[in-house]
Amino acid sequence: MVLKTKSTRIESIDILRGLVMVIMALDHVRDYFYYGAFFNDPTNIETTTPLLFFTRFITHYCAPVFVFLAGTSAFLYGIKKNKQQLFKFLITRGIWLIVLEIIVNNFIWKFDLTYSRVILQVIWAIGVSMVTLSGLIFLSKRWLLIIGLLLVFVHNSFDTIVNNGIDFKSVIWYILHQPNIIPLTETHSVGVFYPVLPWIGIMILGYCLGTFYHKDYDPILRKKYLFRIGICTTFLFFLLRSINIYGDLIPWSIQDTTVKTIMSFFKVTKYPPSLSYTLITLGPALLFLYAIESIKNKATDFLLVFGRVPLFYYFLHVLIIHTLAMIGIMILGGDWKSMILTAESFKNQTLLNYGYSLLTTYLVWVGVVTLLYFPCKKYMVYKATNKDKWWLSYL
Repeated sequence: MVLKTKSTRIESIDILRGLVMVIMALDHVRDYFYYGAFFNDPTNIETTTPLLFFTRFITHYCAPVFVFLAGTSAFLYGIKKNKQQLFKFLITRGIWLIVLEIIVNNFIWKFDLTYSRVILQVIWAIGVSMVTLSGLIFLSKRWLLIIGLLLVFVHNSFDTIVNNGIDFKSVIWYILHQPNIIPLTETHSVGVFYPVLPWIGIMILGYCLGTFYHKDYDPILRKKYLFRIGICTTFLFFLLRSINIYGDLIPWSIQDTTVKTIMSFFKVTKYPPSLSYTLITLGPALLFLYAIESIKNKATDFLLVFGRVPLFYYFLHVLIIHTLAMIGIMILGGDWKSMILTAESFKNQTLLNYGYSLLTTYLVWVGVVTLLYFPCKKYMVYKATNKDKWWLSYL
């Protein structure tokens, strides 16, 4: 049973967030447990299998939905605040998330106390997007919608701009649009895996979606718009992808088998998230919000637990998965220290031959999610019964 304490949170949003977080754990278990995952691309059509490809594809929904709903939550948080209070919350929480990304997230992902390679991932993208949104909330909703749509729809126009240097202009471009690794010294570097420009757009659009969930908004009208926008967004993905001219860095192509052709069609670019990637993830997410709004059962109660403690869940699940991977490598007769992921270990391909089958990966995923449920539920109860503690909104 879930918490009986009355909550003003919107359940459908928390259920969707909980769902993508459960799926997120599958992706990260695959990262640490599947054979060759540290060095092989699961979307490489020449080397992957259909099951592995779509195991990776389904997890594409995690980051954009996570960022999108962070924007929605920002709007809902601001309903009972004035703009100055919302500005303060967004900018301080955004900076806090950036600090957590650099210090905490990089450690639990790699256990590398030297921080030889700092990777900027989704928590960083959310943090920067929040800081940016804090300055944009003073604009009208119309201007916010225009800016969000422009960032999402137009950023692929910049795909042909490629920098290779480490001068100031290039570094700024890596942060905004082009994933790259920035060397700092001979032994240390920063990897910008989540260039922020399109993620900012996604968060802004999520913020605009929050209007549908205002207490005075007609639920019937909300569901109608969620359905229509979700259908149009999904349809636009298939239209743009079929035309194959714009919307993704890598066009799809006819392969030697039908299955491979389908995989090529759905092989959309995540780094940075292309327009096609964003459409095929957010479209179905909106349809899910439409469908789940009036559903209440044990499955939704289960997902609510994770959806209401997203940051706690995120850090805890990575820590548990990485720790289990250390145990896993010892079971295979390896050295647990190999799971201390330094830049040197990737260079030397220490874990090239490590890993388990996809079936084992799925079983570990189920075990991890089950294990996570209990501490997450306790923390959810704690948050709900201690709403007077301001610092909980940062965790």
